[in-house]
Amino acid sequence: MTFDLFRSYTREAEILTNKPVKLLIAASGTGGHLFPAIAIANQLKDYHIEWLGVPDRLETKLIPSQYPLHTISVEGFQQKLGMETFKILSRLIGSILQVRHILKEGKFQGLFTTGGYIAAPAIIAARYLGLPVILHESNVLPGKVTRWLSRLCNVVALGFEEGAKHLPFGKTVYMGTPVRGEFLSPQFLDLPIPENVPVIAVVGGSQGAVAINQLVRKCIPAWVENGAWIIHQTGENDPDAFSLEYPQYFPMKFYNNMAGLFQRANLVISRAGAGSLTELAVTHTPSILIPYPYAADNHQAYNAKIFSNQNAALVFTEAALTVEQLQTEVLELLKSSEKLEKMAVGAESLAVKDSHKKLASLVHKFLSN
Repeated sequence: MTFDLFRSYTREAEILTNKPVKLLIAASGTGGHLFPAIAIANQLKDYHIEWLGVPDRLETKLIPSQYPLHTISVEGFQQKLGMETFKILSRLIGSILQVRHILKEGKFQGLFTTGGYIAAPAIIAARYLGLPVILHESNVLPGKVTRWLSRLCNVVALGFEEGAKHLPFGKTVYMGTPVRGEFLSPQFLDLPIPENVPVIAVVGGSQGAVAINQLVRKCIPAWVENGAWIIHQTGENDPDAFSLEYPQYFPMKFYNNMAGLFQRANLVISRAGAGSLTELAVTHTPSILIPYPYAADNHQAYNAKIFSNQNAALVFTEAALTVEQLQTEVLELLKSSEKLEKMAVGAESLAVKDSHKKLASLVHKFLSN
């Protein structure tokens, strides 16, 4: 099979008709997959961009107002072989055929994906048609799909430089992970918090983290007593989200000004998803990281270790962290501007603020050849 035949045909057609380059973006599920892809799309103003997603996921809320959205049914693989595995493989074949039809009928000239389950049928279909594929992997330890299919991609852009050692057969380039545009300019909180008080932000990811919430609530009386103000994003699934009341404590299920929050916070308590860590790096914010213990392949622990090695964060396992330890560590940090400054410098050393521009240039390079 000649992989370049279809690509050459579509590029000749594009030149002759002077139509914009057509790019399909496959990104689904979480903000960690979607926000970097949206940042890239926003940079490619001259491209005609359409989106590939999954029904009932976050993209169905974020994407349709910006780009045409195609949805397919796809799911992850079980770790052990069994009857369910064969059902999933059958569905995967069906989803590959769906994506192939979308790419061919839409006369797309390339694919950009941020990994995850949706990347598998998208990558296979695009390579079947001879189209260039650019994959971005934000985690230190790449996901299964990235590890399995990176060799089919033209290039894999890495959010963390250390990710290269986990992809020995892929063509990798370190470019960081793009953040939403608001993180790159000054933002302000819309909360009644005095200017010169220490602020703690607690975020468990877009869905919150009940285990972290429970620890934090037991620490809040001591933190408030020592003059701290706390903004706590609890998520939607915490029945005790509003069980505490203090003038200096702001619990909320969701807060949409994360850029302003991270820029203002003296310290952030967080999980260790790649998206959140990238935002902490860009805003130079010190953090205490508690990796999600059930993340696939424990990948959040790998992410957190990079921040720990750069003195950008303190890292604790959820199982071992006690209320007394968290309470004490936070108070000691807030009392030491020297420690916080050192952590801020460490976080800044991990930031790639022009990642969105670098990745857009990479996409353009492969689609314009």
